[in-house]
Amino acid sequence: MSRHALPPTARALILPLLGTVALTTACTSGGDESDPVSSAAAPTTASAGTSPADPPSASASAPTTIPTSAFVELPAELRKSPRRTTPVEEALPKLCGNEFGTGGRQVTASAAMTVTYQKPGDSPGNTPQGLIHQTIFTFEGAGAADYMRRLRSAVEACPSYDRGGNPVKVASKPLSGVGDEAVLVSLTRAATDLNGDRNGGTTSTQIAVARVDGAVTVFNDQGWEGSSGNPAVLDQTVRDGVKTIDAWQR
Repeated sequence: MSRHALPPTARALILPLLGTVALTTACTSGGDESDPVSSAAAPTTASAGTSPADPPSASASAPTTIPTSAFVELPAELRKSPRRTTPVEEALPKLCGNEFGTGGRQVTASAAMTVTYQKPGDSPGNTPQGLIHQTIFTFEGAGAADYMRRLRSAVEACPSYDRGGNPVKVASKPLSGVGDEAVLVSLTRAATDLNGDRNGGTTSTQIAVARVDGAVTVFNDQGWEGSSGNPAVLDQTVRDGVKTIDAWQR
């Protein structure tokens, strides 16, 4: 017998112990073979403008909040009441579907405000002329340009729609000289009284959408109590609003 060999009794005790150590090591190393970074939870992204409960996705390059100062302020002679915060889903127009929604694609922030306007020189007691809902979206990457492309296609696919049994005609055209790109959507329908009965006239309202770099703003002009909007007021508001957003982004 070699002087280094273990006696039979010692070998009987050590071999089970080695088997236990090997089993313990195998269980420990096989429990988590993933990289610590890759196993972390992925950041969540959500729709902005489609559901207020879903937070927008974060972006290193695009704003994640939109301040009040980014929204247009009407001139004093047109302002019937101060701006007020409005839920995005209420501010956005809907035609055949949710044409003006984002679906959450690359959106980093969204917000909306509403202003009530009057005819220049109207006395405080007169009825307002209309409402303008302004929504602002910010996007990451090419999201803003993609939104405009989808919007044009969706509006073109909706030449008319039904509103409470009253057909509404839809027409769109480019709006030149506004931001990086812009489109004007006109809605025309039979005029109705407060009871919803047709009175023989027509009512028209407009929606303007403009892109300013990585932001998009939607202006939804609604005449007071179903009346027509004011195209001149909307046009000036859109141009002023684009300048306001451009100043905010700088």
